[in-house]
Amino acid sequence: MTPVQASGLASFMGFALALLCAGLMGYAIQRGATCTVAAMDEIVSHRRVTRLAAIIEASIWVTGGLLLASLLGVLPMLPASYAVTGWTIFGGVLLGYGAYVNRACVFGAIARIGSGEWAYLLTPVGFFLGCWLIAASGIGSATRTGSASPIFHASRLLLPLFLAFVIWRFCQAGSAFRGRRFVAHIWSPHHATALIGITFVIMLLTVGAWAYTDLLNQIAHGMAAMVTSRFILLLALFAGALLGGWTAGRLSRRMPSAAGFGRCLAGGMLMGWGSSLIPGGNDGLILIGLPLLMPYAWLAFGAMCFTIAAAMLMSKHAQI
Repeated sequence: MTPVQASGLASFMGFALALLCAGLMGYAIQRGATCTVAAMDEIVSHRRVTRLAAIIEASIWVTGGLLLASLLGVLPMLPASYAVTGWTIFGGVLLGYGAYVNRACVFGAIARIGSGEWAYLLTPVGFFLGCWLIAASGIGSATRTGSASPIFHASRLLLPLFLAFVIWRFCQAGSAFRGRRFVAHIWSPHHATALIGITFVIMLLTVGAWAYTDLLNQIAHGMAAMVTSRFILLLALFAGALLGGWTAGRLSRRMPSAAGFGRCLAGGMLMGWGSSLIPGGNDGLILIGLPLLMPYAWLAFGAMCFTIAAAMLMSKHAQI
């Protein structure tokens, strides 16, 4: 086998692995109900942070994976960070309000599609249109910063903590299996977000950092590379979610209403506007920005969560 053939085979195997991971990620998103809107509703309605903690846990898995990849010398070039501006906060507010209108964040929309709620097919369409409108307007152009993530400077401290966390989580999974609760609890939010974080790191190492909202945003701004292969990964993500809904018996055959289509399109557009201004959707913020301790990502995600919670509280008070 020539070096060129060997390189081509390695690229093919890497993409095949990424394709499998995209499907697994979609499956985990659907089965684990990993949605920021659901997490905020749990806080507002039940005073619990189980789902939000699970979402943050995805960032912990990504952080540990990045540290291990850096130690092994296989870490690719990471996405750039962006300066914090007023657009960052405003974008986070729009992202949060769009998720509230949509009744699901971009993760939650994948889960809803996997359950056969076909109105949510218009969420990514609306997201793309929102990004395209911002690109056409030319407003809110984010400034990149050259600052490196501080997590790699603290790798000697963080990596042992992460390994202890992994051992603790595997011990918990082993306890559930011995108690014959494994099948019932494997798709708890914590288990789902663990798989999301792990598959994301594998995809990052094989095909680069990938979030489906980033792909839509980059296409809208005319900056996307390897569009065909990344679109195939997007289809694998949807296919995994549909498989998750089918195996869970959640796949619905009900036709959505016109109001549902309009709500999802409007919510998607609002999230697209916000994502373009930040820049980044909440999937990219959770899986890239938060693990790398990028200030703009933490501020934008905080603004998103606050906006969703505030909208829910105002809606509850209006009904009293």
